[in-house]
This record gives sequence, structure tokens and C-alpha cells, in this order.
Amino acid sequence: MSTLFPKLDLPKTDAIIVGAGPNGLAAAIRLAQAGWSVVVLESAATPGGGVRSGEVTLPGFVHDLCSSVYPMAVCSPFLRTLPLQEHGLEWIFPPAALAHPLDDDDGDGTAALLYPSLEETITALDKDADGATYQRTIGDLVPHWRELLADVLAPPRPPRHPFLMAKFGLRAIRPAESLARRFKTERARALFAGLAAHSMLPLDKVSTAAVALVLGLTAHAAGGWPIVRGGAQQLTGALVGLLRSLGGQVITGCAVESLDQLPSTRAVLLDVTPRQLLRLAGDRSRSTPGWTSYSRKLERYRYGVGAFKVDWALSRPVPWRAAGCRLAGTVHLGGTLAEISDSERRPWVGEVSDRPFVLFAQHSLFDPSRAPAGQHTGWGYCHVPNGYTGDMTATIERQVERFAPGFRDCILARSVMGPRELEAHDPNVVGGDIGGGAPVFSQLFLRPTASTYRTPISGVYLCSSSTPPGPGVHGMCGYWAAEAVMRSR
Repeated sequence: MSTLFPKLDLPKTDAIIVGAGPNGLAAAIRLAQAGWSVVVLESAATPGGGVRSGEVTLPGFVHDLCSSVYPMAVCSPFLRTLPLQEHGLEWIFPPAALAHPLDDDDGDGTAALLYPSLEETITALDKDADGATYQRTIGDLVPHWRELLADVLAPPRPPRHPFLMAKFGLRAIRPAESLARRFKTERARALFAGLAAHSMLPLDKVSTAAVALVLGLTAHAAGGWPIVRGGAQQLTGALVGLLRSLGGQVITGCAVESLDQLPSTRAVLLDVTPRQLLRLAGDRSRSTPGWTSYSRKLERYRYGVGAFKVDWALSRPVPWRAAGCRLAGTVHLGGTLAEISDSERRPWVGEVSDRPFVLFAQHSLFDPSRAPAGQHTGWGYCHVPNGYTGDMTATIERQVERFAPGFRDCILARSVMGPRELEAHDPNVVGGDIGGGAPVFSQLFLRPTASTYRTPISGVYLCSSSTPPGPGVHGMCGYWAAEAVMRSR
């Protein structure tokens, strides 16, 4: 045993999960459903990882500290089956999933809108120009969303619905820039580009279209893109509550520095990225067959671009020029396809854009519990180079002001988190990478290694977003890791 890290005094249990993010909690719930005794260890004072909230600007203003809008959660093949409403979760679905404002000449403001209704979306885009294209690109997948996401949100395996996956795959494999040019209007092209920019990749990379297709699909699948009443912490609270009802335990303020600290158990599941796994491996990895080659793969694992995030306490609603923006919980601020493409290319080559693509959320318009009466919150971030140490606050606010003149006058207080602060808040956000690793094609299916969840260390598994199916609050990385544990045991 390592002399640096003493053994943790833990209850006897079948499985230990390190990290109480959504994947760690999903893994714990799945094992508990199967009758395993489980304990989840979380180094922070509150569970949740990237699904937490708090008052970080002024008293009474509740801000989501990382993730904030949850289309993948309500469409998740696992999470949507759980009785989370019985444990306090309440979803709120804004009238529009997404608004994408554009510059115009007359000053009245215009925005492309993504509605829960496929028909409303097609009409809003320009039915005559792009309706048929939207139907062929995304619309024809909507009736089969459950089957499709069951295959998309799974580890590498033969698809259960091969013809449907082939239809999806032929579109998904393309660069988003290429697929966006199917549309005739700048409105539709910009909307598609904004969806693809969630990939945190340059839009000329292969497979970036997949992210746009999946996010567009989720807008029509289960009622839109929801937020959580009362803040993201309520989603984590519901997961923890369900786990405890199944007999599981969550211990916060318990930092694990080495696997050598953990008592003997049937399985250890780590909701961490490859960098943390290398640090945690400890003494037991030294004599493990296959560890040397495995660790080299972990060392080569590539992290993606970072995020630079700002939360605002506001005196009034955001004064959007385009009235349609007031219908949406999420607003994409990036202008045209060309502008968004340039914005997403720059962080990949170590630069920042002076007109960055900003993902903006306005929870308090639809959830009054987020702010004092008559006041509001804003949540937004842009992409920057991994580990970026500069300040993008003024640049982000200038981009908001571009589509909402007078926004700066609404600001009562702000909280700023660059890559360094985001990583301090959640060590899995390496260099500000909120996706657990760059989703480049070489890491799309085999992240981080071909062994997927199992490590060479007996009984030790990875279950974070650095494993398939990758980033997003869907819990499927944890679910599939738990399934792998049960198969091997």
C-alpha cells in the first residue's frame, strides 16, 4: 500500500464510484437497480460535477455553474426511464427550444427559431425555400428518435437498427459546413451551423454534422430543450435521491488521490478523464499486465478547446432586438454560417475570435425561482483555446449587445469563469474542455482506448464522458460502464 495516501474508512460495498457527476450517478443507479450495494465518493462539497447551481453573483440569483439546458437528458435511453420526478425534478420547456438572431438592415430584428413542433420550425425557416430540405435532413428522423438515439448513445457495436443508422450516418459523417449548404437561406444555414458548433470543433471537420443532427432531432423529440426548475442542482438532487432510495450512498468532501486508498470491492468505476486516471493509478498499476501500453494511449488522449463562461445578474429581461428570442430558453449568438465557422476554427489553432459564437441561456424568463421578483439571470459562454488565460468578458458582452442593444445597462453583477476556474470547479474540465476530450474522428468511437470502459487494472472501469458515447448530460457513459461491470462479474 502507498504510504502517501492512507486507506479511506468506507462502508463495505460491492462497488465504489469515484465522482458524483451525471455519469457516476447513472452508473451507481444502474448497479443499485441490479441489487449491488454502491457508494459514490465526491471530492466537492456538493455532488453533481457539471450539473450544479449556486448564487455566484448576488443573493437570490441562482445560476447553473456549468451545463444548463438538457435535451439529451430528457431523450436519454436511460435517464428518461427513471422516476426522477418522484424525487423533486421538474422540467420546464420554453415555447421555443432555440433562437438564432441575425443582423438585418431595418433594425427590427429577425431570428431563426427551432420549435418543438417540426411543422412550426419548417414554417419559421421559410417553408418554400428550405422546408423540404429540413424535412429531408432532420424531419424524417424524428418519428424514429427513440430507436436512433438508442444506437447513437451506445458504445461501438453493430447497430440494432442498421437501416436507420445508415440513413443517419450518411449525413452525420459529413462536415457541418457541407451539410449546411444544402439550405438556400442564410437563416437556415446559420441555425444549422449553431447546432453544429456545440461540437466544439471546426465546422469543416468530418462528423460535425452529427452533433447538429442529434441536437435538432432532440428539439422535436420530447418537447424541446428543457431547463430544470430551481437550477441544475435539482437534477443532481433527484439522481441522488433516487440512488438513496435504492440503498446507495453518496459521500461528499471525500477526495480520492490514489486507487490504493480504496478498500477491496467487486468493482471501482471512475467518473474521471484519462489525465486523472493516470494520477489515480497508484502502486497497483505498476505490476499490471498491459498497463504500460494502456497508459501510453491515455497520455496521447487529446483534449478539446476550452470554454470561457460568464453569468449575469440582470435588472430586467435581455432586450433582444428580435422578438422571437424571448420565446427561447437558449439563444445562439453567432450570425452567419461563415462567421460561426471562423469563430469555431480559431480556438482550434490557438486563437480567439473578436466575434465569438456565444451560447446564451435565459432561465428566469421561464423559471421565476431563478431571480428576485422583476429581475433576471443570464448564462453564456464561448469557445477559447484549451488552457486560455485571457479575458473574454467584454468580447462576449459585446456579442450579446450586438443582438440586444442595451444589454450592458441591465447588468447588476457578473461571475466570470475562464478555463482555469472551470477546471478548479470540476477537475474533469481539463483546460476548460467541458466535453471530456476532443470529439475528433479518431476519438469519436474509441475514446479513450479500444478497451472502452475496462482498464487493465482488475475491477477498475472508466465511466466518464471520456468514454463512449461521449459528452452530454445523458448518463449513458455511466450506464454502459455499469453494464460492462455486470457482464464481467
